[in-house]
Amino acid sequence: MMIARTKWTSQDVSQLRKGLLFISPWLIGFLVFVLYPLIYSLVMSFARYSGLQPPVWLGWQNYTRLFTDPLVWKSVDNTVFYAIRAVPIGLIIGLLLALAMSRVVKEVSVYRTALYLPSLIPVFAMSFIFIVLINPQYGIVNEFLGLFGVPNTNYLGDPTGAKNVIVALAQLGAGNTALIFLAGLNSIPQTLYEAARIDGANRLTSFLRVTFPLLSPVILFNLITGISSGLQVFTPAYIMTNGGPDNGTLFYMYYMYKNAFSYAQLGYACALSVVLFLAGLLLAVIVYTISQRFVNYEIVS
Repeated sequence: MMIARTKWTSQDVSQLRKGLLFISPWLIGFLVFVLYPLIYSLVMSFARYSGLQPPVWLGWQNYTRLFTDPLVWKSVDNTVFYAIRAVPIGLIIGLLLALAMSRVVKEVSVYRTALYLPSLIPVFAMSFIFIVLINPQYGIVNEFLGLFGVPNTNYLGDPTGAKNVIVALAQLGAGNTALIFLAGLNSIPQTLYEAARIDGANRLTSFLRVTFPLLSPVILFNLITGISSGLQVFTPAYIMTNGGPDNGTLFYMYYMYKNAFSYAQLGYACALSVVLFLAGLLLAVIVYTISQRFVNYEIVS
């Protein structure tokens, strides 16, 4: 069966040119700031490059070194520790905040503003604030816990404690997640809740049978973006602990940064970035594939 080719008219060409003109800022930004750095990083990952001298081709040496570098595995372990705690906790807190924001009360706009405000504070600023809050001598956290007999603790002086502090710090950004959840909650037809009440469902049953299933696409979106953010944690470790103590907060992104800008090993850092990109892509594909069994995209009003 022959398929006739559609001929382009002058009007089609004109519309194509106009369309490309309108999206040209995005196209230029994508080519310059996304595609070119990706290709450049991939090429440099096969070379020894300091940024000051011409690159020297090494083949696969950066990748073989990467998989035998103990600090890489230490950074992977720290990053996984952070991600498997910060991401689920962030989803739960974001959902709880969204449920609170969706309540029909007179002062709801004030509550929404108050709950969202912490997420507007830059991470680097909040990291400095946290250093003061958890100070073992005069920090408010230790002063409060001391009322219950808990001795003063230097949380940043212990590898596990420092990671848990950074996990807690991440939850102050849950307001962004909550806004997305709130949009998902508002898209659920109220007639479904009315039907559930007629069938005798209480609030918990309505949440489990109506809200949660219909919110699953939003949960999937926040989960994938949360995993992406979790794999790229950097700022708190850079400001609060400098990767310590005992490399306890040497996250993958921070180790990649140190190789690039402290050790002048840009080629090796590029190899690290390529592996991180592939790992994030693989995790996203796995999560999306598994989620097809549980995510419901249909809403019947």
